[in-house]
Amino acid sequence: MKEQDPRQPIRKIWMLSREYGDFAGAGGIKDVCKQLAESFARWSGRDVRIVMPLYGFMKPLELGCELLSDPLQRERALCFAVDMNYRLQERREEVRVWFCRKARVTVYLLESERFGEKSDVYTYTPQDEAREDWKQRGMGHYDYFAMNILLQKAALELMILLGERPDIIHCHDGHTAVVPALINESAGLRSYFRGTGCVVTIHNAGLGYHQEIADLLFAQAITGLPTQAILANCLVDAFDPFLSAGRFAVMNTVSENYARELQQTEDDSLTGWLGHELARRGVILEGVTNGINPADFNPVEPEMAGIAEGFDPADSTDILKGKKKCKQTLLQQLATMHPPADLEIFGSITCNLDAPLFTFIGRLSAQKGVDLLIAALQELFQRHPSGQALLLGSGGKEEEQQLQNLVEMNGMVGRICFLRGYSPMVANQVYAAGDFFVIPSRYEPCGLTDYIAQLFGNIPVVHHVGGLVKVVDGQTGIAYQGTDVVSLLAALERAILLYSQPDILRRMQLQAVQRIRQKHTWDKVMKKYLNLYEKARVLRWVGQPQTERV
Repeated sequence: MKEQDPRQPIRKIWMLSREYGDFAGAGGIKDVCKQLAESFARWSGRDVRIVMPLYGFMKPLELGCELLSDPLQRERALCFAVDMNYRLQERREEVRVWFCRKARVTVYLLESERFGEKSDVYTYTPQDEAREDWKQRGMGHYDYFAMNILLQKAALELMILLGERPDIIHCHDGHTAVVPALINESAGLRSYFRGTGCVVTIHNAGLGYHQEIADLLFAQAITGLPTQAILANCLVDAFDPFLSAGRFAVMNTVSENYARELQQTEDDSLTGWLGHELARRGVILEGVTNGINPADFNPVEPEMAGIAEGFDPADSTDILKGKKKCKQTLLQQLATMHPPADLEIFGSITCNLDAPLFTFIGRLSAQKGVDLLIAALQELFQRHPSGQALLLGSGGKEEEQQLQNLVEMNGMVGRICFLRGYSPMVANQVYAAGDFFVIPSRYEPCGLTDYIAQLFGNIPVVHHVGGLVKVVDGQTGIAYQGTDVVSLLAALERAILLYSQPDILRRMQLQAVQRIRQKHTWDKVMKKYLNLYEKARVLRWVGQPQTERV
């Protein structure tokens, strides 16, 4: 097979991710990965492939997938073993592969016993807890590190079995960030992938998102990396996949401002000083702000979006009667206490079309500022007789309980509704119904929900931090400084005032969509990633001697 030449255009891109599009997801990674992959496949004709786990809740046949044939025995399904050694125990795990083509992208689903027993992407579910009480709802999988290593090792094994030498392997987040070390530090892989560059994208550098592991002997056994490669890449006494990638990959995060915060400000304390440690090693994080594909969130086509009636926030002649109908339809349904898509409903909300509707969609956690939002809404609704709130999401038990308590407080009845769980269809309905979309995150690498809200004419109210600085205060949304309830409350009161000024509000809706189309579509962002890919392949070819280690 002809070797890759770094002077030739990049044609073959493989991406590794724990989530992707509608296949499986828990956050923004699923959308970023899908839209970036489809952009490269659609607009440049490149060969783009995704590798991800086949979780137990996924039905490959319903997803349009079929078993991959063994290249040497076409009549048989491909099945191979992956070394997954534990301390003092040599082990292997079997993997089969399902595949399909979606929007010109090839998607490989890795079937294994380890993945198949999982009923959620990252955490245990109420069903898991009912079967085994130690698997508490919301708790991360106990074997998270083994899951990540199995994904990465199996993906590399699959490339070898198919005779594929990608120009680029794009590793999404800490779940896949050991790949650069594996192909540089492992005999055989080092030679096979000698022309393959790696890009590692940090979607969230916060504590708990690194996929680090403190059991260093286990890390060495299951990865097969040299002991020195484990010991040299520890952060706070734990092996950190991001540090292991630093010397061998081009690394980026999902907005220019978040990259700056991580390596130049005290905000990096929220990561355990990962950004500063990378900088100390000479690794500079690139910043590429995530994009959005407006066609995927288009309220002009109500059937596709799953909303009651169509409307176009980008059309200056549209007075958004359709958006008002979406608000009315959803509020009327919730007033009957019948939640959509079998979600759990807490609290009640009346159909008051004259009151501004504040919305929130996301993971219920401290990072997302849910505690700040709860306190601010309580104070806001005591001060203002108008105003309603609708929240969709799930997360920590404490945050969920706080919301359940909030909706039952005096003055909140009929004004706040909490839908526990998640549904893409319901999310679109909430985006379409809402007047203001609140993002009070303490930190936010980029955020896609502000884009989606804007595309549905739902004005974002954001903490001006990380990637949320792309919301221009007073032009495309409301942005505020400060991490306290007082700052958030002042921004919410600005929103109530704005609601009483429909001409200004409508102009802001128009400007928000125009800015997305001018600056933040994936056809533009894709070019920035292509630059990273080119840097990564050159780094692989002309990097430091392979025998040296940190």
